[in-house]
Amino acid sequence: MPELPEVEALAGFLRERTVGRFVVAVHVAAIGALKTVQPPLEEITGRCVTDVERHGKWVSIGLGPRGDLTATEPEEWLSFHLAKAGWLRWREEMPASTAPRSRPLGRSAGPLAVRVWFDDGSGFDLTEAGTRKRLAVHLTRDVREVEPIATLGFDPLAVDDPREQLASALGSRNQQVKGALRDQRLVAGIGNAYSDEILHAARLSPFALTGSLTDEELDRLAEATREVLRAAVAASTGRPAAELKDAKRRGMAVHGRTGQACPVCGDVVREVSFSDRSLQYCATCQTGGKPLADRRMSRLLR
Repeated sequence: MPELPEVEALAGFLRERTVGRFVVAVHVAAIGALKTVQPPLEEITGRCVTDVERHGKWVSIGLGPRGDLTATEPEEWLSFHLAKAGWLRWREEMPASTAPRSRPLGRSAGPLAVRVWFDDGSGFDLTEAGTRKRLAVHLTRDVREVEPIATLGFDPLAVDDPREQLASALGSRNQQVKGALRDQRLVAGIGNAYSDEILHAARLSPFALTGSLTDEELDRLAEATREVLRAAVAASTGRPAAELKDAKRRGMAVHGRTGQACPVCGDVVREVSFSDRSLQYCATCQTGGKPLADRRMSRLLR
């Protein structure tokens, strides 16, 4: 799933290429991806892109009034969340805008969900692999009309030192720190991968309870949150959209590296599996050398 660093880079990529461009056509290939009906998505045609923003893991494209060449303030926002298997595929030269309309609205021959064309011939596809379709697209007058955006927690990149905000967010309830970091209502933009990386850098167990964290552990967690995310953003910034997934994988110390050596201590990276995801960690760095129980398999990882 794209997380804060990749979505930040993606928003910057789109901002550079689309601000000042007019939308000339749009096609919805998967009607289930469209979560709003008023105004209809066809209303974005003839509108100029005024800005692109990131809200947590959401990208919002600001659109000026139709036909207005001078507008700098958006009248509507096209917001999308790529979910677990979604992505944006940019094309410098799009296929003819009449081609997709040969298929009935709402039916897709593949992963295509939404296609957008711009006046210079470029454009993008929003796609989603797999059978569990969760990609979400909204067209609203205000981004805060999108409930998951309106309820986002604090953004770790919006502050120089996230220590105070992080302590406040995690102190609102007593839960496992891994789950708290992934809760978008507490901290915006962090998902499964970067929560693993942050906890490894902070030398904390993913199962540590937020209510039991000491001041020193909170300091380490805040520092790790800042450094891991900033390093990932720096590694992603300026890359084409097609390269962002690979850049994310290459930057991981423990996430997705089960069975490999921890880059800090050399111990093996271990995994705990759940029904729909898994987490990775280093026992030496994070849990005092004790492997965590794999609750799905009902055994200790070795």
